[in-house]
Amino acid sequence: MHKAFIAFLILLQVSAVLSAQQERRPRARDLGIVVGILPPGPLDAITDVAGVEVGQTTIIRGTNIRTGVTAILPHAGNMFQDKVPGAVFVGNAFGKLIGSTQVEELGDIETPILLTSTLSTGRVADDVVTYMLSLPGNQDVKSINPVVGETNDGHLNDIRARAITPDDVFNAIRNARGGPVEEGDVGAGTGTMAFGFKGGIGTASRRLPASLGGYTVGVLVQSNFGGILRILGAPVGRELGQYYLKDKLEPDTQSSLGIRDTADGSIMMVVATDAPLGTRNLRRLAARTMMGLARTGAACSNGSGDYAIAFSAAREVRIRPTTGLTRQITVLTNEAMSPLFLATIEATEEAIYNSLFKATTMTGNGVTVKALPIPATLRILRKYDVIPRTPAPQ
Repeated sequence: MHKAFIAFLILLQVSAVLSAQQERRPRARDLGIVVGILPPGPLDAITDVAGVEVGQTTIIRGTNIRTGVTAILPHAGNMFQDKVPGAVFVGNAFGKLIGSTQVEELGDIETPILLTSTLSTGRVADDVVTYMLSLPGNQDVKSINPVVGETNDGHLNDIRARAITPDDVFNAIRNARGGPVEEGDVGAGTGTMAFGFKGGIGTASRRLPASLGGYTVGVLVQSNFGGILRILGAPVGRELGQYYLKDKLEPDTQSSLGIRDTADGSIMMVVATDAPLGTRNLRRLAARTMMGLARTGAACSNGSGDYAIAFSAAREVRIRPTTGLTRQITVLTNEAMSPLFLATIEATEEAIYNSLFKATTMTGNGVTVKALPIPATLRILRKYDVIPRTPAPQ
């Protein structure tokens, strides 16, 4: 009887978590929060870049497993045989980004990009290798460079359990699709937090006008970091009383909104574009994510791993097997980069906001992390005149 009662309580808690996941929360743009000057793509997502697909596996079990996998596919084909140019930029390197050294050395990405939990990166990388070796055409391949990034979901998730299985990884890759991307506490963002609130997966895009090439830039983030939250410049974290160092600056006060923000954590930012870029300018593009990150109030602390991966999905710059010693491609010049830099900054900032707004309050591993309170946040944004003074949506 006692065991049955415990099982019943666990079932109730899991049901509550799933109900919270299904709660419909708006994206930033739905609330009138318009970042920057450039227009988004039709989906305002990384999948606005033609050919890019996203797949996610969300793992919620019992009272202490809150984790998952997010897969970003630059294209749906065999990436080892049809590599894309790529680059990595590191803001602060307290993290694990498997495969980064080969990407930096050779300038290409030959597998889907996987995001997951810190202690699962090794297992996920091994599963990516297994997946790639199984593809037709790869029978004689003897070297694979999996690209796997992470953030630490150990607050809400029993991270030491390393609950991710090969099927979780394979399903994320095989179920990847274009179209709308799930955001908030899904996939690799299931157990993450940001600014002391529930974080997760967020995405956004920007499209340049035809006079500037008409190119699209899409960004997807896995937010799990801290600082002093700002939205469109408004000091939201300070106004809510939830921010890094609050316990030192105001030791006699406590926040009931989130948990104490140490600013540690990490963020993974993946940038896709259809602009034909070489590796050097892709690295410059990746670097601009740090400016979008800074706009949100990130502290980039000693314990935060702040990483960006950028790739071009343009068919004309793909890297295919060849027996020749040369190849010819046409890429954009340095002078063409500035609008793409701005697009990356704006899309990164909005993607981070989306990761917060779409996430829901979650309990796991004996900890409850609350979602960013939308009505209170909107009141602050109106107070600072960064959105129209209209009633908050119910």
